[in-house]
Amino acid sequence: MKINRSYILVFALLAAITLWFVSGSKNKPAPTSDNSARTEQNAIPKVVTNTIYPQEHEKFLKLYGRTESDKEVKVKAQTAGLVVRTPVQEGRFVKRGTLLCLQDVDARKARLDQARALLRTRELEYEAAKRLVKKGFNSETQSAAAKAAYDGARASVSQAEIELENINIRAPFDGIVERQIAEVGEYLGPGQPCALLIDMNPLVVSGEVTEKQVAGIKVGQQVQITLATRQKLQGKVRLIETKANPTTRTFRIEVAVPNKDYTLKAGVTANLKLSAGKTLAHLIPASVLTLNDEGAIGVRVVDYNEIVQFIPVTQIDETTEGVWVTGLPESTNLIIRGQGYVRQGVKVEIESLTDFEQSNAGSSSQGGLK
Repeated sequence: MKINRSYILVFALLAAITLWFVSGSKNKPAPTSDNSARTEQNAIPKVVTNTIYPQEHEKFLKLYGRTESDKEVKVKAQTAGLVVRTPVQEGRFVKRGTLLCLQDVDARKARLDQARALLRTRELEYEAAKRLVKKGFNSETQSAAAKAAYDGARASVSQAEIELENINIRAPFDGIVERQIAEVGEYLGPGQPCALLIDMNPLVVSGEVTEKQVAGIKVGQQVQITLATRQKLQGKVRLIETKANPTTRTFRIEVAVPNKDYTLKAGVTANLKLSAGKTLAHLIPASVLTLNDEGAIGVRVVDYNEIVQFIPVTQIDETTEGVWVTGLPESTNLIIRGQGYVRQGVKVEIESLTDFEQSNAGSSSQGGLK
């Protein structure tokens, strides 16, 4: 009986160990799950491409500038005197010749009357000398002396008239009185300012162009302008400086914009767009533009071996249809869908747009579709 019980105990232990191994193997994950995970990781990315070709397109220069007045002058006194009137308010438009400041007449009127009286005397003396010469009682020398005295008196009258007129300080051109500098009761000497007058027609938009850009700009060329106020204007280049700024090595250009109603203001930031001739360029969707690791702007393309490549581009224009760029090969297999899922050097599979969108349904949040 003792021997039989020992055999029974051994067989029970063996059965328990066997059962433990069998139950452990059943809980192990199926090997097919690992294989499927590896298959997903090694799957070839799918993209949609479009073969594009260059077209002739107008190239533009885009510059930054500011609006300026055409002329800005401090209107100054030409004679000394006390200011007795300033008839124009600041901000008012005035025509050429409008009185801006009036100085006191002082003794100028008396000096003019005295000069006129002397002129009449010298005129009578000269007429008498001419009659005496005809009668033989005077020499030609005496007549010439009388003529010189008469001319001198006439010049004195002109000088007195000018001096009297100079008390009227007038606008030298049409414009806006931006600031009244002299006030009533202030004494102005010759050369001291009365008012600041600005001319805003045409409005001038100035900008700076580089040494490489200046050769493509011509006087009279049309310019598209967008102000910071969102106003869109058209103007013409009226000036290209012939000497570069020694500090910046740039050339100043001026664009004239009609401003007959004086609604446009000076000192506003402006964007200038100038034609720089025609060039071959590619039209691409704006959504395909991306950055590489170095921060360069470009696009991702697929080469003949279906390998992704990054090509830097230069944007020359932007329209409602897309952006025009240069720097691409003549025939380019551009990735238009799925560019967000791939990187340079990765092999891809090209498929149709419909199949791609179906296979990536619900994945747009990952940045691949736009």
